[in-house]
Amino acid sequence: MTRKKIGIYGGTFDPIHHAHLILARQAREELDLEQLIFVPAAVSPHRDSPVASAEMRLSMLRAAIEGETAFAVDECELRRTPPSYTIDTVEEIQQRQGGSEIFYLIGEDNVAALASWHRFERLQKMVHFIVLDRTGTQTNHPFEVVHRKIDISSTEIRNRVASGQPIRYLVPPKVEEIIRQNNLYRESVK
Repeated sequence: MTRKKIGIYGGTFDPIHHAHLILARQAREELDLEQLIFVPAAVSPHRDSPVASAEMRLSMLRAAIEGETAFAVDECELRRTPPSYTIDTVEEIQQRQGGSEIFYLIGEDNVAALASWHRFERLQKMVHFIVLDRTGTQTNHPFEVVHRKIDISSTEIRNRVASGQPIRYLVPPKVEEIIRQNNLYRESVK
């Protein structure tokens, strides 16, 4: 009997945008994942603190994947005391998923720091790291890569909102609505 294949896609998702969703779908299809679980970080040990609150990021994430039966959201990192360690998330989800094969999706920009992640040696034995590359550049690491050249970033979206520029087509309409209704990202972020 083959093990169930689960993908975990962690990140701040501040905000979630079409590049996240397109790469998630492509990874799901290429890796034949039964389910892809988005895990929003409370406070990542490797990133600046999120601009939007955990509640707002969770709301945008749920709105973005609404109706997508193979996608799910898990708020385990938001319930834990920060910082959010990937190893704790993987152990928790693996315990619930009982014997599933876990594929952990990371952005190309995270590869350089990967070896410094908390309990990395153990984590590397528990998951298959899959690198999501939006740049289309040549990679130099041992991990499987899902390539899709998409030039959209959360920073760009936050800066566009702060400068009064439209974000239509960069984020799902329901995410744009949440950003507008809650006056998110009005301050410029570098």
